[in-house]
Amino acid sequence: MNVLKKIFKILGYTLLVLVILLLAGFTYLVVVAKEPNPKISDAKVETLQRMEKEGLYYIDNNWFRKSKSGLYEMYVEGEPFERGVVNGKLSKELIQRQEDVFVSQIKKMIPSTFYLHFLKYFIGWFNRDLAKNVKEEYKEEIYGESLAASTEYDYIGTNYQRILNYHAAHDIGHALQSMALVGCTSFGTWGSASADSTMIIGRNFDFYMGDQFAEDKIVSFTNPSQGHKFMTVTWGGFIGAVSGMNDQGLTVTINADKTAIPAGSATPVSLVAREILQYAKNIQEAYTIAAKRKMFVSEAFLVGSALDNKAVIIEKTPEQLAMYDPKKNYILCANHFQSDLLGQTKENKEQKEKSASVYRYERLTELMQNNGPNTVQKTINILRDQKGLHGANIGMGNEKAVNQLIAHHSIVFEPQKRLVWVSSSPWQLGQFVCYDLNKVFAMHGMKDNHEIVDSALTVPADSFITTSAYKDFVLYRSYKQRVADKESINVDSLITSNPEYYHTYVIAGDYLFKQKNFAKAKEEYTIALTKVIATKQEEEHIRRQIAKCEEELAHR
Repeated sequence: MNVLKKIFKILGYTLLVLVILLLAGFTYLVVVAKEPNPKISDAKVETLQRMEKEGLYYIDNNWFRKSKSGLYEMYVEGEPFERGVVNGKLSKELIQRQEDVFVSQIKKMIPSTFYLHFLKYFIGWFNRDLAKNVKEEYKEEIYGESLAASTEYDYIGTNYQRILNYHAAHDIGHALQSMALVGCTSFGTWGSASADSTMIIGRNFDFYMGDQFAEDKIVSFTNPSQGHKFMTVTWGGFIGAVSGMNDQGLTVTINADKTAIPAGSATPVSLVAREILQYAKNIQEAYTIAAKRKMFVSEAFLVGSALDNKAVIIEKTPEQLAMYDPKKNYILCANHFQSDLLGQTKENKEQKEKSASVYRYERLTELMQNNGPNTVQKTINILRDQKGLHGANIGMGNEKAVNQLIAHHSIVFEPQKRLVWVSSSPWQLGQFVCYDLNKVFAMHGMKDNHEIVDSALTVPADSFITTSAYKDFVLYRSYKQRVADKESINVDSLITSNPEYYHTYVIAGDYLFKQKNFAKAKEEYTIALTKVIATKQEEEHIRRQIAKCEEELAHR
């Protein structure tokens, strides 16, 4: 009896200690998840009122509207906090819609309310040092913008906490999943590699967070009180940069590389790119900015400079920094590092061996060699290319293709001319509309809803969207979504919609496997192995599934 009492007593104390530890840990997470608002006067907020005239929204010289191309356009100027407030008031519907889309996507991935709340505190802990690594200017701008966010998601955090943390969403997803969520392709030509010798830079931003995420793209023009004027392609609630050019003819685009799982956050990649756009006029100044910012993922910044008349890639990991200069009149970038310093790291070698990056890089090389001196039209043709090496049909949507048919946006720059072309939906298949930064930044407000696109330079939509193949791809995507939603499909119709794509057979195999039709599932997996597979990880999945099918069939 005494022994039992002692055991229960020990268990009781142990349980009490565990409860105390859990409470202490929970309290700590709550504390670190909170970030106080920047200490600034918001007295001017109420005086900045949004006006509307025939679809044009404006506040003083700032304006926002949806263009005929379907792209949203916005111009914002002034001090950091005021820029944020104006941005928020002009585009508040898009900010709130973007958060709705983002949260709904997270809920699809994590349907459990308990785990969603746990994720809230985990992200709070992970990002506990985020604010310390963000410039005060950008915190003020984000705070001003956050005033327009919805109060519906207060259970996640305050408006400011949420919008600030969303700027690190790309980095967190990239790090925790240990893969490049942004599998982008970018390249540039100048000198004899360009038909008129001027620099041309193109990129696909292949970042996919669901179709709705890419519906409301904003072409944003910013005239800050400090630094250079610049443009970016962005979305509601986001002041960072993933693609952009400033009034000095300096361009920045970002490409993710493989990274180890970090212990905590630092400066989000997009805010480093934003700082380069705003404060650098040449490559050396861009490099200096990248060097002084701590990042917690690995990223390649392709920087083109009109003043230097060339482009380089600034490669950055949490520990190291390198500059890759090809010493040629062209540059190519996928999702692996190329410098002597970072090209030999363990993570980069694994990325090259197991991902689609090297194959896509080789296809890009092939296209550039076959096309002769580059032009804007040829750049767009390359960005739209869906084929594999030597023009092979590798299926629509393959990650090994330059055009994976998932792009949030595609963009082309002519830095010396200050011209930029931005793709309209769907993906990079719609028309590429042209903006002249010299003309846009020479404007002083917009009270009349007139066009700012240079229609004479606009590049027409890809003829692919008029073909039966495009209709088949749309049908394929609908089948893929129905399988994800656990709905019934006709497997033969799925396969007919995209027969050269390995993943079509993986979807069919996985669908049949869940229905315990192991013989037919094995057939589909086996066919998948005969196609061009994007990554080693996916090939391993297919082979494991074949082994499981064989095991199940052997037991019958």
